[in-house]
Amino acid sequence: MRWVVGTAFAAALASAALAQEFTPQERRGEALLARLCAGCHAIGRTGVGAHPEAPLFRALSRRYKIEALEEALAEGLTSGHPDMPDFQFSAEEVGDVIAYLNAIQEPPPPAPLQRR
Repeated sequence: MRWVVGTAFAAALASAALAQEFTPQERRGEALLARLCAGCHAIGRTGVGAHPEAPLFRALSRRYKIEALEEALAEGLTSGHPDMPDFQFSAEEVGDVIAYLNAIQEPPPPAPLQRR
């Protein structure tokens, strides 16, 4: 019985730690992307999106400087993909999204070893 209680307590602590992992601004960005984008894209640190061709948000920094997306988000994000709706975010939403995207980016892959 003590083991079960101890395990439940540890799980609750881990859950609380994960919930506190993001700042309030990052959580707002996550919520916005969950509402608008998660139907197609993987918006978190793990997982796959419903559309295989939809970029993983955690890997966007491999293709773009995250801060460079600010203008596109504010002026209207459009895509040539027919399933992608057009989006335009307020200045506050842009800040929230950029903060969240920066928080979830995967580290760059290691550089290949140089042979001598």
